[in-house]
Amino acid sequence: MGELRKKAQGLAAKPWFRMPRQPMLRHLSYAAVAVVFLYFLTQKLSAFNDYEVGEIAFYVVALAGLTLLTGVNGQISLGHGGFMAVGGFTLALLVEHTKWNVVPELAIAIVTSALVGALIGIPATRLRGPYLAGMTLMVALGLPYLTNQYDSFFGGDQGLTTPQPIGPASINPEQWLAWIQLACALIVLILLGNLLRSRFGRSFRAVRDDEIAASLAGIHVARTKVIAFMVSAGCAGLAGALLALSAGGVNSAEFPLSISIYLLAGMVIGGTGSLMGVWWGAILIVYLPTSWAPSLANHFHVNSQVSANLAVIIFGLVLVVGMLVAPGGIQGALRWVAVRVGAYFSPDGVPNMKLSLQEAPTDRAVHDSESVTQADKPGV
Repeated sequence: MGELRKKAQGLAAKPWFRMPRQPMLRHLSYAAVAVVFLYFLTQKLSAFNDYEVGEIAFYVVALAGLTLLTGVNGQISLGHGGFMAVGGFTLALLVEHTKWNVVPELAIAIVTSALVGALIGIPATRLRGPYLAGMTLMVALGLPYLTNQYDSFFGGDQGLTTPQPIGPASINPEQWLAWIQLACALIVLILLGNLLRSRFGRSFRAVRDDEIAASLAGIHVARTKVIAFMVSAGCAGLAGALLALSAGGVNSAEFPLSISIYLLAGMVIGGTGSLMGVWWGAILIVYLPTSWAPSLANHFHVNSQVSANLAVIIFGLVLVVGMLVAPGGIQGALRWVAVRVGAYFSPDGVPNMKLSLQEAPTDRAVHDSESVTQADKPGV
């Protein structure tokens, strides 16, 4: 064991490979590795499994936007299901009334959702805590319900159809759609990772930590909050549009209140403020309600009423236990283990390996190292 540790210490003292220091190059390197892995993964999976991978991808997009808004900027939102509905119905209307390619349709869905996010974000700048959560909760309840009031335009209970994009004949439709959704997820993570490393990211964190200090440092607090809301709503709109493509149609039933609750719980369980943790949250959102919870219900022979709400119950239990055992979520726990392993193999007992943290740090001690005075000049 001693020999093994000495060899490991020697390797750690002279790292043979370093990631690029420039954020964009570093994030593109991670994305390139992810592309290779996901390509071979989707090649090995069945059509149904490719469909599930695509679901994970668009939930990653929604969770990434939510973690920027809540984890980095400190604004609680229970209304991202409503922003997803905006993106989904925007795409469906474009599909029905135009003959455009899927790329401009997705772009317009993002812009439309971001504009709706601005309309919600402007009054939200005066609200905090439970008041802000209550307001965004009304968004999750009201926007999908609004579509039922205009049946001739939004299709009523039947909704609108959104046929899947047609790819090369050699690729099955589920795999092609999964590639589109995974590409969108990776692009969003790259852009958000660079945004959080920019002056905007520093402003988001400064406003979250102390609005008065941020204002004294020259940061426009209200504008920063609205920008965070717009970016987050745009991500949710893209996720809703991708969900519409995956489902083959949209109606109000595709965006229930539970989807907003799942998003918030998935963000916290994966790791609040972590762009890597959104993958863990997305996996839970996809598999827990449809696979794991029904399997547990059948195994323990619970009645249908309990079975219908078992996923929500499990989410709640995992959330409570996770906050007690691992406050940083799954990604925070993995980071803690990596630091301890690095400390064990370091010659002086201090970790010498740099963790790939393209996500925003979550503990206040790290935030304090980026003081508010470094955040920006006036006019952010």
